[in-house]
Amino acid sequence: MPKNDGLLCVGGIELDDRAKLVKLDGEPVSLTPTEYEILKLLMENPGKVYSSAQIYETVWNESAYRTEGTVAVHIRHLREKLEINPAEPRYLKVVWGQGYKMERGNGK
Repeated sequence: MPKNDGLLCVGGIELDDRAKLVKLDGEPVSLTPTEYEILKLLMENPGKVYSSAQIYETVWNESAYRTEGTVAVHIRHLREKLEINPAEPRYLKVVWGQGYKMERGNGK
């Protein structure tokens, strides 16, 4: 398949932005629009840490005020759908006191 601008791959996760599809190890994953946008943001810059406020402001397109819980719930749902063991995530990592980041799945 030719490389197109809308395809993001991190570890076993593929996000096709043109088709709005997400696959984990080749299997389709059903995400809400908000989960999709959070995942896309994190996959566009693997390794970059985003605070809850940055994620909220980017995805919801409004200023963040006391939104840490909202973002945490969506991250938890993403982990439940994308991680083999959500308690020990390979991809969606917390950087304590700073925010969240996407890793390539090998613990780096």
